[in-house]
Amino acid sequence: MIKWRSIQFRFHPLFVLVMIASIATGRFAELVTLFAIVLWHELGHLAAALRFGWTVKEIKLLPFGGVLEVEEAGTLPAMEEIWVAIAGPAQNVILAVIGYLLGQAGWIDQGWAGDFVRANVLIGLFNLLPVLPLDGGRMLQAWISIQVPYHRTLMWSAKISLLFSGLIVVFSLYPLWYGGLIHLNLLAVGLFLCATNWTYLRNVPFVFLRFLVHRSERSEKQFDRGVLSRPIVIAENRPLSHIMKLFMKEQYHLVYVMKRGKIAKVVPEKTIIDGILGRLTTGNADMKFFM
Repeated sequence: MIKWRSIQFRFHPLFVLVMIASIATGRFAELVTLFAIVLWHELGHLAAALRFGWTVKEIKLLPFGGVLEVEEAGTLPAMEEIWVAIAGPAQNVILAVIGYLLGQAGWIDQGWAGDFVRANVLIGLFNLLPVLPLDGGRMLQAWISIQVPYHRTLMWSAKISLLFSGLIVVFSLYPLWYGGLIHLNLLAVGLFLCATNWTYLRNVPFVFLRFLVHRSERSEKQFDRGVLSRPIVIAENRPLSHIMKLFMKEQYHLVYVMKRGKIAKVVPEKTIIDGILGRLTTGNADMKFFM
């Protein structure tokens, strides 16, 4: 573990396995190059996140990138999330161009330069796949959150990620069809992503709960600046869980409760959130409420 300005840099166990395999096979130089590329990729994310004022707690380094853990999870503007996600692959583009130019100029070995360029291209493109926690998956999730309610965003992004993770596994096994060898590295990454997104799908209730907790805190700060509300019109017999699942990530809601075609009452979203969180505190609700 490395710590810099209260930000922890950790190696994911999958990266540790790659390290061990690289050392065992005598490919230490390739390991150092991979580490440098991945670290630079993540520093791109970190620089963009700090530029937007995010509170970064931890960075977990994976063989193909990393995961940025932030304090404000679930409450960050979608466009900021997209720019921070793009910042990682953008670093791979920069590194690939530098490597290519240095190789062409003869300042470094052209064979090594070619491998360096290919590594950056592969890492950059792989991270653009629509799979969480890859950059493409985060961009997709942020874009979906602009279009649909946040609970549906979490479910859709988890299921899409799981689908593409499965396709990665299938692709790694495809050579067996014509008598070739399995892509072991790709298979390991695909299985890791399948497990990660299956766990994420099961944990959507907890992710959504964290979103509600941070949302309630954030709303108080927004009122001083003034905030536009988006109405939710709903029948009086609908449960609170149904109402919360209609919350948009970047909108504040006033809930219009209808009775016999007329407005029975108008309820601010914070009243609903506080009511649900109060039930959880007293033990009158469980996590199935958020499914």
